[in-house]
Amino acid sequence: MATAYHNLSDYDYESVPCGKDLRIGIAVAEWNRNITEPLMKGAIDTLLEHGVSADNIIVQHVPGTFELTYASAYLAEQHEVDAVIAIGCVVRGDTPHFDYICQGVTQGITQLNVDGFVPVIFGVLTTETMLQAEERAGGKHGNKGTEAAVTALKMAGLERI
Repeated sequence: MATAYHNLSDYDYESVPCGKDLRIGIAVAEWNRNITEPLMKGAIDTLLEHGVSADNIIVQHVPGTFELTYASAYLAEQHEVDAVIAIGCVVRGDTPHFDYICQGVTQGITQLNVDGFVPVIFGVLTTETMLQAEERAGGKHGNKGTEAAVTALKMAGLERI
């Protein structure tokens, strides 16, 4: 596995734009809260560290990962944000439900990006085990919430076509 020995949340601080004048929405799934809360905290801490005002971070909780598409569209349309971060966690179980949820949220977020309202960042963990999720929510592979926030800051500055 390529990521077995790397913390992917290490990044070049200087390469990230200042977020002083940005408004960022964060849609967070409540399902697997033990994972999504640390991801959200990582995202918020990173946004604050890069100058986004706490008043300009709008958080919307939803029941599960499947609902992230709707919440992301809502944040983009109703809160005049510059980017949205969608945070969720789906862990494979014994049924095909994992595949349906992962496919649905991936297609939904992709469509929001194609529609071009604002960048919607895919901060959804899709893992085989809970241990893999924990390793990516502040464990040995860093915090994917941090990575999503860095991506949001970089994408928020792009001009839309």
